[in-house]
Amino acid sequence: MANLINIEQLTKSFDNFKALDGLNLSMEKGQIFGLLGLNGAGKSTTMRCLLTLIQPTSGKIYFEGKDLQTNRNLILRKIGAMVERADHYLFLTAFENVSLQAKLYGITPSKPEVLKILDTVGLNGHHHQKVKTFSQGMKQRLGIACSLIHNPDLIILDEPANGLDPQGILDLRNLILQLKNDMNKSVLISSHLLNEIEQVADNLAIIHKGKNMIQGSVNELLSDKELIVEVETENGNALASSFHNTQFENEIITIAAKKIFL
Repeated sequence: MANLINIEQLTKSFDNFKALDGLNLSMEKGQIFGLLGLNGAGKSTTMRCLLTLIQPTSGKIYFEGKDLQTNRNLILRKIGAMVERADHYLFLTAFENVSLQAKLYGITPSKPEVLKILDTVGLNGHHHQKVKTFSQGMKQRLGIACSLIHNPDLIILDEPANGLDPQGILDLRNLILQLKNDMNKSVLISSHLLNEIEQVADNLAIIHKGKNMIQGSVNELLSDKELIVEVETENGNALASSFHNTQFENEIITIAAKKIFL
C-alpha cells in the first residue's frame, strides 16, 4: 500500500534544546498509526511540523509524495487535526463552532451536513447547546467534528484521551475506529499510553528524545512470542540460577557479564 506520509531526517531545535533529532517515519494510507512516547519525546513537535504550525530546523516531510513545504495549501486541505486539546468558542453552540470552522476552510455546509457530522461524533441532540456546558469528552468530540467538516483524508489527534474519564476514553476509542472503518479516514494518533495505542492502531512508532526507536505493526511489536526482556545485574549466572524451577527456566537466551536476556 502507498505511503501517505514520509518523514525524513526531521530535526527541530528550540535554542539549545533539540526536540526532534533526525526523525524518520512512514505511514500508509487507510491505517491508524500510533505515535507512542513519554511526555517530551517529540510527539507534539512532530505533529506541529506536519501541520506547518512550526518550521522544522531541517529534514523533509512528504504527503502522498509531495513536499509539504512547497505544497502547503494543497496538502493542508486534506488534513484535519486536534492538537493537544480542543479549543472552542465557549459561548457559541456546537453547531455554530463547526459552521465557523467550515468557513475557515472556505466552505459553507448546509445545516443537514453540519448535523450529520455532529451525529457522527455522538453529539446528536446537543447541536443547540453552548459549548461552555459541555463535558471534556464532549469538547473532544466537537474537536473531531471540526476536524472532519472539510472531509479530509487524514485526521491528526494529539493525546486525545487526556483529561477523559474511563467512559470518555472508551467512547473516544470507538470513534477513532469508526473514522477508519466507516469513514475510510487515515488517523495519526499520539499518546504516552501504550494501552490506548495498542487497542486502536494498526502500526506504531516509539519515539524517544526526538528519535524513532522502532516502528512496525502493533501485532508484531507487542507479540509475546517476539518479546525479549533484558535484565541488568551484577551477576548474570546468579540471577539465572534463581530462575530454576520457575516458568522462566527455559526462556533464557543468553547470559552476559552483567546482563541476562529472556
